Amino acid sequence: MRVCAARCSRALAIGALLCLAGMPSRIQGQDKQHVVSLDELKKDAASPSEIRQADEAAVRNLLSSENGQKALKSASLDLKKVDQAVSQLNDEDLSKLAQRSRQAQNDFAAGHLSDRDLLWIILIIVAVLIVALAVR
Repeated sequence: MRVCAARCSRALAIGALLCLAGMPSRIQGQDKQHVVSLDELKKDAASPSEIRQADEAAVRNLLSSENGQKALKSASLDLKKVDQAVSQLNDEDLSKLAQRSRQAQNDFAAGHLSDRDLLWIILIIVAVLIVALAVR
């Protein structure tokens, strides 16, 4: 009996020592630099708002252009109301409209589109904007 109790106590003591020997390495591992730095996390957190601002600016830039103003006038829409509607779009719809706006401006600047084509594109963007807001 005494031999069994002695072996058990030795086994427990050895197990406890092994556990304690492994603890400092875990504590030291916490002091190391993380894989992702705090600056990178902050940058990634700010990225969606920066993307949204850029998308809003692209749509507003097209709508406030001379051709955009003509298209809004022909549709009897006020730029202020359309501008408010742009800020109410969800990120996905805004991203799609911004992409179309950028493409239309690039095509127009390169001479691929006429004034009339650009007016149609702007009217379509405004229609999509109205539908997207009406569905909400």
